[in-house]
Amino acid sequence: MAPEGALGAAVAVLARAADDGAVVVLSAHVQPDADALGSTLALAEGLRRRGARVSATFPGPFVLPASLGWLPGAGTLVPAPELPATPDLVVGLDAADLRRLGEVGPLLESAPASLVVDHHASNPGFGTTRLIDPAAAATVVLVADLLDGLGVELDADLATCLYAGLAADTGSFRFGNTSPGTHELAARLLGTGIDHARISQRLFDTAPFGWLALLSLAAGRATLDTAAGAGLVWTWATTAEAAGHGLAPDHLEALVDTIRSAEEADVACVLKGSADGSWNVSLRSRGATDVSAVAQALGGGGHRMAAGFTSHLDREGTIAAVRARL
Repeated sequence: MAPEGALGAAVAVLARAADDGAVVVLSAHVQPDADALGSTLALAEGLRRRGARVSATFPGPFVLPASLGWLPGAGTLVPAPELPATPDLVVGLDAADLRRLGEVGPLLESAPASLVVDHHASNPGFGTTRLIDPAAAATVVLVADLLDGLGVELDADLATCLYAGLAADTGSFRFGNTSPGTHELAARLLGTGIDHARISQRLFDTAPFGWLALLSLAAGRATLDTAAGAGLVWTWATTAEAAGHGLAPDHLEALVDTIRSAEEADVACVLKGSADGSWNVSLRSRGATDVSAVAQALGGGGHRMAAGFTSHLDREGTIAAVRARL
């Protein structure tokens, strides 16, 4: 359950916008994952049902991976350049800081009212109203509370969006961020009749054949460093290599979930090389290391057990910077 005072304030902002038929813009973060997209789509639909005029989007390259493009409501998303120029309310979802909203950030800052809904502990707090709860397993947990506060009944479409985000950010309920409340929400979502097995299959267990070649490449490069903190396992791959196997850049994101299985290392790290020479770095912890502190020190953020940052150093300089902070 979200903090009562913050939840009440957030519900009041959204209810006012709905009652007034206001123009509302909702945005997930750049390169949205299942939690960001599920949160955005579910809240957008809930507000439409309450009477708001809603445009939902995400910044940056306006392309959804196949693993997410099937979510109910995905077809209603609009590119950021097509958003209303003067919305009454802008809502940012699952964005740990304003930079993660890309070109939607200035729109949030200039809007008469704004709301930030997030569960990242590293969120510094932005927007005129904030619902930020690091204790929440996923941002969809907070969105479920908002929908309840708005009096929107959960149906299978809304539950599918929420369950996708919940399953993704808890690692199918394997991570340490789960709680009795997490499972209670999951049970409630299952009660709407969603096909949870099919949702998980589409999220986690479906990929082109080329993914196996990319995984083989990255796994073959994996290095174990037992001298770095509580142990570090790391590897790297690039967007060009992904493209060479017929894959989109988002397929690089899943590499860390395999690399992290090495029992000798508490921290897993995957460097994902971009065409401009930068590295998007994913960090995961088994629990002994707070990787959000590492990421924040290097200009990023996230959670204790899952975080990331972008580096403009070369590959060896980037991994050296990680080692130095473990």
